[in-house]
Amino acid sequence: MNVNPDDLLVLLAVARSAKFTTAAQTLGLNHTTVSRRIAALEKALGGRVLAKAAGGWELTELGARAVRAAEQVETVMGALGPAGKAPDPITGVVRMTATDGFSAYIAAPAVAGLRREHPGLTVEIITMTRRALQQRSGLDIEVVVGEPQVHRAEAVRLGDYRLGMYASRAYLAEHGTPASLAELQAHPLVYFVDSMLQVDDLDAPRRLVPAMRDALTSTNVFVHVEATRAGAGVGFLPCFMGDRHEDLVRLLPDRIGELLPYWMVLRRDSLRRPAVAAVVQALREQMEAQRGAMLGRGNTPSTAP
Repeated sequence: MNVNPDDLLVLLAVARSAKFTTAAQTLGLNHTTVSRRIAALEKALGGRVLAKAAGGWELTELGARAVRAAEQVETVMGALGPAGKAPDPITGVVRMTATDGFSAYIAAPAVAGLRREHPGLTVEIITMTRRALQQRSGLDIEVVVGEPQVHRAEAVRLGDYRLGMYASRAYLAEHGTPASLAELQAHPLVYFVDSMLQVDDLDAPRRLVPAMRDALTSTNVFVHVEATRAGAGVGFLPCFMGDRHEDLVRLLPDRIGELLPYWMVLRRDSLRRPAVAAVVQALREQMEAQRGAMLGRGNTPSTAP
């Protein structure tokens, strides 16, 4: 078997991005060269290393073994840094998906702190609220709401966060402050688009206060916050977002307070990369540091406008 180490590194780039075009940009090559290198590697190994999947390319079993060898080649080459200076293993691109709120208030500061020590690290965050994927080519980390049911991946519970009902002080001054669930149901709701909600655990408002009619719905939680602040209705918001605004009041905190978990899903091959391990640890530390705010304890709003 005569395997070109450069071909292994090309496969590693494709495995991390799931796309030939992105790997080509990373390596400074063109798409045709990447395709040719992969074909040469498959010929040398005697089998397919990549299979087409939704959203990109996925490693075959042979490809996964080849990537492990490629990682060793990358480590050896990285050790050939300037004399007297040990190379930083926490480099390269880590790709993750997470919800809007988690991305802004947990992932962003966690990554910022990590990059101060490891400037060679790049983290790409794609924001979305959905179930964990069964095929996650090109993704190193997924952060989802609710316990995921996944195969060939590691699922780790990050911690809990609380959601509550919020309204602006101006809205309550005009429409009155509900003192019971019955009164709350007379107010319009600001929340997710019901027909597009993919996470069952986020159906709490429709379950707890089913008579509330939709006022404004969106797939983005930052729209929920700003619409609630603007007086569009009563928003069902994460407390770690709602409590940041002095113009918002949490309503009926003893009656409405849904507790939901954040889970992290990791590809097993990604776990071997120091950069991914470092991001995972930083996310855990940031969640712990913000534990009070995540549970709605960072700010105890008054219950009157």
